[in-house]
Amino acid sequence: MQSDSLVIIPTYNEIENVEIIITAVFQLKKSFHILIVDDNSPDGTAQKVEELQEKYPQALHLEVRKEKSGLGTAYIHGFKWALDKDYEYVFEMDADFSHNPRDLVRLYNACVRHGASMAIGSRYVKGVNVVNWPLQRVLLSYGASMYVKTITGMKIHDPTAGFVCYKREVIETIDLDKIKFVGYAFQIEMKFKAHLQQFKMIEVPIIFKDRTRGKSKMNGKIINEAIFGVLSLKWNSFFK
Repeated sequence: MQSDSLVIIPTYNEIENVEIIITAVFQLKKSFHILIVDDNSPDGTAQKVEELQEKYPQALHLEVRKEKSGLGTAYIHGFKWALDKDYEYVFEMDADFSHNPRDLVRLYNACVRHGASMAIGSRYVKGVNVVNWPLQRVLLSYGASMYVKTITGMKIHDPTAGFVCYKREVIETIDLDKIKFVGYAFQIEMKFKAHLQQFKMIEVPIIFKDRTRGKSKMNGKIINEAIFGVLSLKWNSFFK
């Protein structure tokens, strides 16, 4: 079955989630293809995907990298793969159901019907829509978003969001080999580069649910990269 849309899902030790998330995407009324970019998970995530490829031979794809190299590089690997395969709409989505697969259709419609070049699944466009997070993490995330808006001048309420639909032209325009950051700052950097190119970005309100299965990959190094990375992004933009 043909599709104009590819959902990239990076994985590392997601054996508890990977089959369920793949099934959920393929049950949607709109046809999506999936690319799993697995960082050589020791728990057998890639092997499970290979089993499922027999059931979905045209729609489910797998790229296995040699080691755990960060979220940003996984997405860049996926973006280049998507451009090579001529997809028109390319999505970022987590494997752990913190992003509801049904919202893929809403992000797609924001681009197709409302002219967005980039549709962002936003936790903060209508208040704070986060479930199962401790208050400290909500405040950290919301505070980070306000900080990014202030430093960069972007009007986006949720600049660290990782649930995104890109039109092909956005990924073609951004020089992927010059993307610096690999953690959550990667999400900010991609939006900032699109902002500098004046692409139309629409935020689609979503409810974000923290994972119930598997382990979070968040750590202090990722947070530091986001805080200091934003300053360097803005500073460097003055010289271009």
